[in-house]
Order: sequence, then C-alpha cells, then structure tokens
Amino acid sequence: MEPVVHIEGLTFGYTSRSPLFQELSLSLRPGEVAGLLGENGAGKTTLLKLIAGELFPDEGVGEVFGIPSERRDPSVLARLWFLPEELPSYSIPAEDYACSTGAFYPGYRHDELLDLCDQLEVDVRQKLTRLSYGQQKKFFLAFALATGVPLLLLDEPTNGLDIPSKRQVRRLIPRYAAEGRTFLISTHQVRDLEHLIDPVIILHKGRIVLHASMDELQERLSFVVLPEAPPDALYVEKVPGGYGAILPGGGKGEVDLELLFDAARSRESELPRIWRKEELV
Repeated sequence: MEPVVHIEGLTFGYTSRSPLFQELSLSLRPGEVAGLLGENGAGKTTLLKLIAGELFPDEGVGEVFGIPSERRDPSVLARLWFLPEELPSYSIPAEDYACSTGAFYPGYRHDELLDLCDQLEVDVRQKLTRLSYGQQKKFFLAFALATGVPLLLLDEPTNGLDIPSKRQVRRLIPRYAAEGRTFLISTHQVRDLEHLIDPVIILHKGRIVLHASMDELQERLSFVVLPEAPPDALYVEKVPGGYGAILPGGGKGEVDLELLFDAARSRESELPRIWRKEELV
C-alpha cells in the first residue's frame, strides 16, 4: 500500500543558521488517525505546513500522494485539507463560505456539511466573524470532513472546544477514518485524543523521537502505577497514588499517552534511546 505522506531526509529551517528539522523521515498510510504530539515550539505546525505545501523543505523528500508537496499541484491540493489553529476570518455567512470554497473539492457534499453542523450545533446562517472561536472551529472541522478529501491535517483541533464538543469530535473522526481517509492531528493536549489516535508520533526539538502503533506500544511496553519507583523502569514519575512507570515488556496496563509523552522527551528516560535501537524485549 502506497503511503499517503512520505517524508525522507527532510531538512528545514526558518533561518540557515538554526534548522528546525534535520534528516526528518515519516510515512502515513491510508486510514490512519496519526497523533502528532509535542510541546509548544516543537515544530508540529511547521511539519503540517510542509506537508500542505505552505512551506518548502531545504533538502530531502516531502511527498503527498507521490507528488512533491512544494509543487502545490492542483490535484494534490484538491485532495487535502489543512485546518490551522489560527482560523481564517471572513465576514460572510458560514454557508456561503462552504458553497464557494467547496467548489474546489470534487468530493464536497453540501448536505453532509449541513448534517455535521446540525450535529455540532453550528448555525451556518451566521457570519463567521459572529461565531465564537469554538463554533468557528467546529464549522471548519465539519467543512473539512464534508470536502471528502483523503488527507486531513488538523492543528490543535480540540482547542477552544467544550467537553461535549470534544466528545463529538472524537466520535466523528473514527467514522471517517473507517472510509480510508487519513488524519494527521497535532496536539499538545494529550488527554483529548488518548483513545482516538493510532499511530503515535512524538516530536521533540525538531526530531521524531517515537513513531509507533498502539499495538506495538502494548506489545513492547507496560504502563503501571506502583507504590515505589521500580529500579528497572525505562521511565518513572511521581503521580497520585504512587509512581507511574513504563517498563520493558508488554502486557500490563493500557498505554498512558501522557506518561509516554513525558518519557519520550525526558533526558532521564531510557525510552527514546532504547526504542530507536529496537532493543526492547
């Protein structure tokens, strides 16, 4: 199966003196809901913009549907949607925006947009500038799903949403992923997407320090809470009730993404070094 996104040896920097990415590699397959985790400033938004063709790599390969993203090929742009964290502002009714912009996407379905907006309780008759940030976020997410594109790049999609809206989003995305559509979702709010994303991609200081499926993580790691810190832990931190720990060898506990995220970017953790060398047993 050909990857939807293929990045290999990519180097990029906003200045030549301090590259943000060096020799970055990443592939995404159809139907994946990949979670791009990282703290603020890790380069998550920059990576999404490189994939979307809004930024151009200095070196290396960055392909979407087999075509270099920097070409901004119309056939590629018609098959992806990038939802930025900072939303565009238009003083027109939301439905008018959808009708005019949807014309650029062959798979766009207006009836589906209206149904999604009804589910998310967004009034499409309102001007976008009159909607709250959370309502705008839900509208643009609904539009993204209604475009029918096979690749959706979502930058912090749960920011600004209340708890019921986050729950609705977590229900919608798997439904569309089951159709073979690929999602790359960047977030630093790990708990919002804990039971949604697979695979997990952790970006730290311009490097991908971990890229693994949930099955791989469960097979190779155990996540436990113990009254005392275990000496053989790959990573351990104080949590309510004792010590949260990641141990080599699978079979214990559900994957704790927050603990995994902390471990992957900690200097004290053995997880990144051992995982890269594939020495886990």
